[in-house]
Amino acid sequence: MNIQDHNQINVGIDTGQAMLDVYVRPLGEFQSFDNNPEGIRTAIRFIRKFKPDRVLIEATGRLEMAFFCAAHKVGLPVCVCNPIQVRRFAQSMGRLAKTDKLDSQDIAYYGETAKPDPTDLKPEKLRLLSDLLAVRSQCLDMSTMQKNRLQRMPKTVHKPIRNILKAIAKEIASIDQQLDKIVAEIPHYQERVDQLISVKAVGKVLAYTLLSELPELGQLNRKEIAALVGVAPINRDSGKHKGKRKIRGGRHKIRTVLFVSMLSAIQCHPTIKPMYQRLVAAGKPKKVAIVACMRKQLIILNTMVRNGTMWGENMA
Repeated sequence: MNIQDHNQINVGIDTGQAMLDVYVRPLGEFQSFDNNPEGIRTAIRFIRKFKPDRVLIEATGRLEMAFFCAAHKVGLPVCVCNPIQVRRFAQSMGRLAKTDKLDSQDIAYYGETAKPDPTDLKPEKLRLLSDLLAVRSQCLDMSTMQKNRLQRMPKTVHKPIRNILKAIAKEIASIDQQLDKIVAEIPHYQERVDQLISVKAVGKVLAYTLLSELPELGQLNRKEIAALVGVAPINRDSGKHKGKRKIRGGRHKIRTVLFVSMLSAIQCHPTIKPMYQRLVAAGKPKKVAIVACMRKQLIILNTMVRNGTMWGENMA
């Protein structure tokens, strides 16, 4: 570690339901704060005294969002970290024990070593889109559970299950209306959605997901966008052994919705359908062929957004 690293101030924050545990490296300062509006304001005042180079907090299922938004508002350089990467870093340094204080130290040490860039805060409307899409996905999961239960349970309990399904369908319809309203209020968002849904098999849910979860669409090249989403094959070779190519990591939400859209695209898309048939005929497993089609569709959408064009069947 060089002298410049020692001069940098990295603040690690371990987030819990009730507490924020803050560690300042390399000064060794540690303090805990309540994870509520007053506690967050106090934590920010404490952190700002040190003029940190970066403030690192793990992505923990939205528990970090209140602090992230408040810290971003006052200009702190906040980095939202992947907790798996932080934990693996700690294990690589020989850290096996796990407490809130140790976790905050590990997060700060990870920041000092990896030096991640500050995380951009999405606009409020896009955050709302993401939240509504998450709730919609949960409603679909609950609907699937109830439909499966309907097939297994005796007819005497079918009525309450059908009532639950009707209630879930009503909520999904309400969420869809809210999504449409949010996008319609901002012309730039509506233009982007209209551009995306001009492609066959791209519906509003996929368009809204790309809008809220992939702001880089149209700004990266084909290899970079595929790797970012997690649909680029990863090599697993060693010596003479040539392992199977697999996809891994990336943005799970986008990949899930894109996969669902492919089930329609391989039936009707003028570019994707023959590509899928060609890959299957060549002996590729169907799932591998679908992932390749996902990558193709993503590249097409990325090119359209970059060039500002609508879909045309000559695009490939």
